[in-house]
Amino acid sequence: MDSTLILAIRHGETAWNREGRLQGHLNLPLNALGERQAERLGAALADHPIDAIYASDLDRAAVTARHLAAPHGLEVRLDARLRERAFGLHEGKLWTEIESGFPEDALRWRRRDPDFEPPGGESLVTLYARCIAVVSELAAAHAGQTIAVVAHGGVMDCLYRAATRIDLQAPRSWVLGNTSVNRLLHSPQGFSLVGWNDDQHLQGLALDDPGVPGFMPAAVATAKA
Repeated sequence: MDSTLILAIRHGETAWNREGRLQGHLNLPLNALGERQAERLGAALADHPIDAIYASDLDRAAVTARHLAAPHGLEVRLDARLRERAFGLHEGKLWTEIESGFPEDALRWRRRDPDFEPPGGESLVTLYARCIAVVSELAAAHAGQTIAVVAHGGVMDCLYRAATRIDLQAPRSWVLGNTSVNRLLHSPQGFSLVGWNDDQHLQGLALDDPGVPGFMPAAVATAKA
């Protein structure tokens, strides 16, 4: 079976990305910078062959995907399975608020406990299984073609780990920049990495996210996730 080229793209910046506030399944719009990032993304890939575009149904991803789709005349296919990790009770909080109010949760978060579920949320194990299953399904449906998948930092993290065979508990050392283009191949053997965090189109617009996407500050050195 032919391989599928996947352009895996994180959404543009939101106000909560800039504040370092946890978003999860909450539906935040792009901020002004995020809109500019998405516009540049669409222009940069206007001549790149793309056969189908899929996106999370949350606005920050869906709107980013529509900027990408416009030059190609493609419809964005929304899929709720491409949403960010559900953080339950902690959605809308700053990291400092979780550390002070929920120290046990913060400790398990720092340790990347794969089975830790924020109250009402998802574990890393559940997130990983969801993300890999849906992207594998979409890629298999487009064997020999190129698809774009516009989603969230947590989804990008799972894809990177699947392609590089890095364990869920390993600290993250790779960047997940807003609207950066990440290229992977999918075949019956799984995912492989072609290129990561291509952000040449942003020319200084990107706000790289040092910790949990849109959440954990760089100062929390041991908590990268």
